[in-house]
Amino acid sequence: MSTSEQPPVGAVEARPPVSLSPSRASDFMQCPLLYRFRVIDRLPEKPSAAATRGTLVHAVLERLFDAPAVERTVPRAKALIPGQWDRLLESRPELAELFAEDAPGTDPTEPRAERLARWLSEAEALVERWFTLEDPTRLEPAERELFVETELASGLRLRGVIDRVDVAPTGEVRIVDYKTGKAPRPEYSEGALFQMKFYALVVWRLRNVVPRRLQLVYLGSGDVLTYDPVEADLLRVERKLHALWEAIRLATETGDWRPRPTKLCGWCDHQAVCPEFGGTPPVYPLPVVPARPPESAE
Repeated sequence: MSTSEQPPVGAVEARPPVSLSPSRASDFMQCPLLYRFRVIDRLPEKPSAAATRGTLVHAVLERLFDAPAVERTVPRAKALIPGQWDRLLESRPELAELFAEDAPGTDPTEPRAERLARWLSEAEALVERWFTLEDPTRLEPAERELFVETELASGLRLRGVIDRVDVAPTGEVRIVDYKTGKAPRPEYSEGALFQMKFYALVVWRLRNVVPRRLQLVYLGSGDVLTYDPVEADLLRVERKLHALWEAIRLATETGDWRPRPTKLCGWCDHQAVCPEFGGTPPVYPLPVVPARPPESAE
């Protein structure tokens, strides 16, 4: 970049993200502008009671396996909830505002203590339902909350966190993910499995083993969705991720992040800055200008 091409003082360059996770890949497929708001602009988002409850339940199910198999009971799991909630609050004090009297979408006449108690009882119900879907006394996870990361031959780096990895004595791998919502209708199951196939691809590239089973445990509805992948499935996912990454790279360079309106827009935190709702996005950072090759001295 020549002196005349230098960005103004204080300008920030938009650099392509260095990795892709299942969540961010799903964001881009749902709405490229949402991806930009979260990854490029890093706009803050308000915590939600539902998402926070999911975080709490995940923590309880992870910690339950610290106990010997015979002690993994419903009462013990429920007893973990207050302590895990305290730990979550300690790390994110702003979550306490979810139960304030003036919190959006809540009954202002309901006392804060009652609101919190009701929310915690909902978490208890989800934890208790899990015991009707799986028997933790017969499970010995090889990994819990496992961070995985790999770099494909193309240079694309994939990363994510797997809720649970089970390994059979024969070496077969099962990837398990807990969902605190309800299972999707059959016509939408492919979208739900995308995250699991993403993880399966990462595990395959890391360990040279195709997971035997992918399992989604829906605590909100009491359903279990399973899928047994093969190499061809994972190769298709790999090609899809490369195409996504190329689209993300192009959008980063051009600044062309187009909104994609869907029913999910009603839950988006960024309506105020979205053109679909009459808003104006933040000024886009200057795109990175690729280095030019040195001119030949002929």
